Amino acid sequence: MSLTVAVIAHKKKTLGAGLDRLRVLITEQDAGKLLWYEVPKSKKAPKRARTALKEGADLVFVWGGDGMVQRCADVLAGSGVPMAILPAGTANLFAGEMGIPADLEEAVRIGFHGERRKLDLGVLNGEHFAVMAGAGFEAQMIADADRETKGRLGRLAYIGAAVRHVGGPLVPMKIKIDGVTWFEGDASCLLLGNIGTISGGIEAFDGARPDDGWLEVGVSTAKGPIQWARVLGRMTAGRSEDSPFVRITRARKISARFGSPLMYELDGGDREETTKIKAGVAPGALTVCVPALATAHESTAP
Repeated sequence: MSLTVAVIAHKKKTLGAGLDRLRVLITEQDAGKLLWYEVPKSKKAPKRARTALKEGADLVFVWGGDGMVQRCADVLAGSGVPMAILPAGTANLFAGEMGIPADLEEAVRIGFHGERRKLDLGVLNGEHFAVMAGAGFEAQMIADADRETKGRLGRLAYIGAAVRHVGGPLVPMKIKIDGVTWFEGDASCLLLGNIGTISGGIEAFDGARPDDGWLEVGVSTAKGPIQWARVLGRMTAGRSEDSPFVRITRARKISARFGSPLMYELDGGDREETTKIKAGVAPGALTVCVPALATAHESTAP
């Protein structure tokens, strides 16, 4: 049975020999109908993803970074149509977590012949995310590490942005976890994680898994460069929960109110300011093409 294969590509992102090579690799797989969409920015991707579903796509390749994955996942959630990731972005955190390499030929092979794995997504204010969401300091850092800077400096852009925002004010927050008040006080950042690694490659949530039916939740009360340096140091060492300025738990539903409007972000893409958020987990909402178990074992064998 021939497949209808869709490609949704951020045309400003690069991987391997480029989109022309991708077209050849897909054609070599003797796929049936090929749907091809190129977009100038990730926010244009959802419309193309909806069109691909209407056209009967059996497999959707997403070319880009975490922002492209998030935008497409928001549309594909619950459809059962597998997403194959071609990691052409700056950080590619979700692809890295899934073991998908920044190798065009191998990523295409995984798309056609890899395992289909059902993974959780987070949902914040009605929009799905695959990696993380945040409000406050972390979201401001993401917004400040603009597209041009990320293109030139990569992950260093996030570090520079972090340094510029460590002096920001604390904001009153009231956070409820599964209906129970969990935190009430002044804080600088609220983080929700579907996987453990956040922007800049920092491990924020130890042991987080995208298939356990939970979202990781963290709030930080750190203020100023000294306290933030201590927080980031603990995160780098994989001991976030040991920081006196960090509180961590996990939940299925989260709601929060802020004393003043805060910018929030989803998978590295900033959104408009808000004074409240509602979030939760969507178990098994996204089907992702990942390396087959035997292949993964072989790649880690000595």
